Amino acid sequence: MSHTYDLFVIGAGSGGVRAARLAANAGARVAIAEEYRIGGTCVIRGCVPKKLLVYASEFAQSFKDAVGFGWSVEGARFDWATLRGNVQAEVTRLSGLYRKNLDAAGVTIFEGRAAAIGPHGVRLETSGEAIAAARILIATGGHTYRPLELKGQELAITSNEAFHLERLPESIIIAGGGYIAIEFASIFSGLGVATTLLYRGEKILRGFDEDIRTHVQNELARTGVNVITGAVFTEIAELANGRRRASLSNGTTLEADEIMFAIGREPNTEGLGLERAGVALAKNGAVAVDAFSRTNVPSIFAVGDVTDRINLTPVAIREAVAFVETEFHGRPMAFDHADVASAVFGRPPVGAVGLTEDAARARGKVRIYRSMFRPMKNILAGNEQRTLMKLVVDAASGRVVGVHLAGPEAPELIQLAAIAVKAGLSKAQWDATCAVHPTAAEELVLMGEPLCHDNEAPA
Repeated sequence: MSHTYDLFVIGAGSGGVRAARLAANAGARVAIAEEYRIGGTCVIRGCVPKKLLVYASEFAQSFKDAVGFGWSVEGARFDWATLRGNVQAEVTRLSGLYRKNLDAAGVTIFEGRAAAIGPHGVRLETSGEAIAAARILIATGGHTYRPLELKGQELAITSNEAFHLERLPESIIIAGGGYIAIEFASIFSGLGVATTLLYRGEKILRGFDEDIRTHVQNELARTGVNVITGAVFTEIAELANGRRRASLSNGTTLEADEIMFAIGREPNTEGLGLERAGVALAKNGAVAVDAFSRTNVPSIFAVGDVTDRINLTPVAIREAVAFVETEFHGRPMAFDHADVASAVFGRPPVGAVGLTEDAARARGKVRIYRSMFRPMKNILAGNEQRTLMKLVVDAASGRVVGVHLAGPEAPELIQLAAIAVKAGLSKAQWDATCAVHPTAAEELVLMGEPLCHDNEAPA
């Protein structure tokens, strides 16, 4: 069979665009299909616009802090429409750059939905045209989850709609306890919205180190977020004044202008024809792949959130690079998913890489180093926010196997700490590094005495 393209990519998010562009630069004939806007979740309705909203939400605290430094800030006011418009203009600009880069690489762009019709075929939904390709790459990402069985769930928004609200609500209830829930709780609260965070578990940020989870939950509450744990919605109803009333499993009710679901995401595989093409899926609908992003069908591959490995934009990009290296340069490469750093842009922001204390203890003896302090800037400002820094060290090897930070600039610091963790540097090597003073980061190389725990090796 003669193939029109060497590679057909379904989904023009971060992973799909990177794979398409690099494969085209390698001399391959490449096409890509996108049903919404080029750029995917990260650029259009995720990381980028969210981070811009985070920046906006931080000014309120900055205005308060400025007084301690002699500044008088009077008459400051916030306009949601201005922020919303500026953020969407930046999203449009970035989407345009993605398109420009695809065009420059010679990638054919199809605007519309595409689905697989076999191991080497896709069909364009808008035209019905069937296209042959030697390889097909699924890079369709994920979508927000809604509890469709919940009465009144259609009255709530998700992160998708949060970026386009006509007006800033006076109050909001956010269901969830992960990245997105914490970040939007911090955003809305920082912009002056009375914010409630509702989480089914007892402690937010499941999967993060226990000290970080406790610290962030306490800090959110201290800064005015109403944190309710151990409860879920049982019903959502619309009131006569347009507000929403939420009934909770703990027997209480709450009212707010908006209710938002931030309770997870699901792989975008429905309607892609993968079952028809013989591609195996996991129980949650994710595309099952091996270390080289290959499915059980030799000509079909998948990268990014649709595979539900580590659902982060940089991971999707690195998986795409490895795919192109393997398939179009003949240099087999599998991306190593160990020690991938992550950040939560909340209040306080969080950075983490490597093993949590509990995970490290499950593997053997550990030494734990922890420091909590008020940053220098906060002392003069009268700001009570504290920074938490924690190192998890394997007692046998002395290697730093986990770094967990919560405080100003934590996401920036964790990127550099991740290099050391990935390189397998020891605590002694961290300690041999001279501190930069006065900085918060110097605490990372000044924590000399471990905490005492039962299963530790002697300090």
